[in-house]
Amino acid sequence: MPKIKTRRAAAKRFKVTGSGKIVRNKAYKSHILTKKSAKRKKNLRQSTLVDKSDYKRVKDMIPYKF
Repeated sequence: MPKIKTRRAAAKRFKVTGSGKIVRNKAYKSHILTKKSAKRKKNLRQSTLVDKSDYKRVKDMIPYKF
């Protein structure tokens, strides 16, 4: 079987934890920050897990990180 190419954009955006879960950064933190509260911006700094509905899609994009 031929090798599968990794989607480079996905490889830069997702990390895999030791237990095999996929970690991502939150969106909406790049611009128009004046109208967002400090609490909201602080919450956007934290990373979070990829939802189970998107898990297979992300896993197919980064096949060799598992």
